[in-house]
Amino acid sequence: YRMMLRTVMAEDRRFGVVRWDPQQKRMATIGCCAEILHCQGLEDDRSNIVTMGQQRFRVLKTLRETPFRVAMVSWVEDEVSNTADELQELTAEVTQALRDVVELTGKLVGKTTVLPQDLPDLPRELSYWIGSHLGGPVADHQQALLEITNTGDRLREELNLLDQTRRQLAARTVLKDTFSSSDSSSDRNEANG
Repeated sequence: YRMMLRTVMAEDRRFGVVRWDPQQKRMATIGCCAEILHCQGLEDDRSNIVTMGQQRFRVLKTLRETPFRVAMVSWVEDEVSNTADELQELTAEVTQALRDVVELTGKLVGKTTVLPQDLPDLPRELSYWIGSHLGGPVADHQQALLEITNTGDRLREELNLLDQTRRQLAARTVLKDTFSSSDSSSDRNEANG
């Protein structure tokens, strides 16, 4: 990766990120172009880099395997099949589900958490933002989201994922609150007894 990083930094600071499937022993056909925003060299010749995803691509053909893979790609654009009103409604639902997930997560960890102020409000950008910020068990869905070429479909899938997460977090919050209040009741009963 060091040679690739030197090559990328000497050129346009962009490279492709493609998921490797260990079961199939092959890379995915859809990836994302990333741009290096910041690169900090370390004393041991490693590097810390900050990147930003830019555009999706389809791998057409691998041109070279070593010292790092180089491929011919074509850019992947979103199809438009939803009305602007439908997309805005979906965007509002997804944003609310995301707010709920963040709030419930904060309750579980006992810390106030809020969404970033710069959360995208445009449907396509929001769908990409959510896909890139998934963590935990839903991170496995990132590749599937990357491959969806319709903003409305991607938002619906994200709403489904967020809704599942929201329901799980709500159930865990109820359990936590129940056990916390029963522990408090036990403590009061012991103090009175």
